[in-house]
Amino acid sequence: MFASKTLIEHVLRGAVGIGALCYAVAIAEIHPWASFALGALVLVAFRGCPVCWTIGLFETARQHSSKYRR
Repeated sequence: MFASKTLIEHVLRGAVGIGALCYAVAIAEIHPWASFALGALVLVAFRGCPVCWTIGLFETARQHSSKYRR
């Protein structure tokens, strides 16, 4: 459910989410609506919360490692 097709895709989604989250916090006082929009981008990039993204990272890594064990 949380896993991506590739590990690279998952890490890139995380990088976008973390970058958008940091920028949203930085501009929150000056541009609150832009910060709110970036918050929505964070949720889309993480497919939920950061914990959901982390669970997906472990699931993606487990799926890819099981392919190579066969």
